[in-house]
Amino acid sequence: MCDICSNHHINLDMNNLLKGKKGIIFGALNSESIAWKVAEQCHQQGAQIVLTNAPMAMRLGEINGLAEAINAPVVPADATSIEEIENLFTKSIEHFGGQVDFVLHSIGMSVNVRKNRPYTDLNYDFLTKGWDVSAVSFHKVLQTAYKMDAIADWGSVLGLTYMAAQRTFPDYSDMAENKAYLESIARSFGYHYGLKSKVRVNTISQSPTMTTAGSGVKGFDGFMSFAEKMSPLGNATAKDCADYCVAMFSDLTRRVTMQNLYNDGGFSLMGVSQEVLEKYMESVD
Repeated sequence: MCDICSNHHINLDMNNLLKGKKGIIFGALNSESIAWKVAEQCHQQGAQIVLTNAPMAMRLGEINGLAEAINAPVVPADATSIEEIENLFTKSIEHFGGQVDFVLHSIGMSVNVRKNRPYTDLNYDFLTKGWDVSAVSFHKVLQTAYKMDAIADWGSVLGLTYMAAQRTFPDYSDMAENKAYLESIARSFGYHYGLKSKVRVNTISQSPTMTTAGSGVKGFDGFMSFAEKMSPLGNATAKDCADYCVAMFSDLTRRVTMQNLYNDGGFSLMGVSQEVLEKYMESVD
């Protein structure tokens, strides 16, 4: 075993990657949610979990069923409220009997998208609300954990994002700005948290995925089909994203931080695929 592994008790058991680790997962609404799949996979890989979501989302979702299945407590928390985030970390530390090893931020919404407001006629109160929920909440979670020393050395924090932060998808509207802000927070806070206690902070840019949030975007079915045809490996599923999250929470990725990591079957680096080109040529013939 290498010196780093022996000195820091790194777990490299591929069948139990998260054995002994403890994590908080935000955003599991129902079985279609990426956060739901992540919780299941983390549990399967040996982790102990605390589940959390906003009280309203909990009323609309099925989180208690997941909690029972993976033997996880549920601590309600509005991720825009510092007081409720502090309570979440306090109760999680009490439950675990120590610091948290990983956190998943899987939270995002746009009131403008929900209300079908076009990008050229945004309601700025709606914009501010969506920005706070989708992006600023990531900073609030990180800052609260930082001040409380809630995350153990070499811990891992992930936020879920989408490549509309870099490229234009008209119907994604102001969520594109929210995701760009989220990714910037990962870079900036990743620096400070890395210096303080070797905690790494990253975002995963996921393929379009048929979740409750994703399906609310106009034309989502068509875009999923387009992305599937553009991506040499096809769209990454929610299960694929959960597997990636497990790897990022594990000891296998201890030097990966401040990155935006694409989990999209190659879509992000494609110009055009042969299949999409042929479909286009058929339409213009």
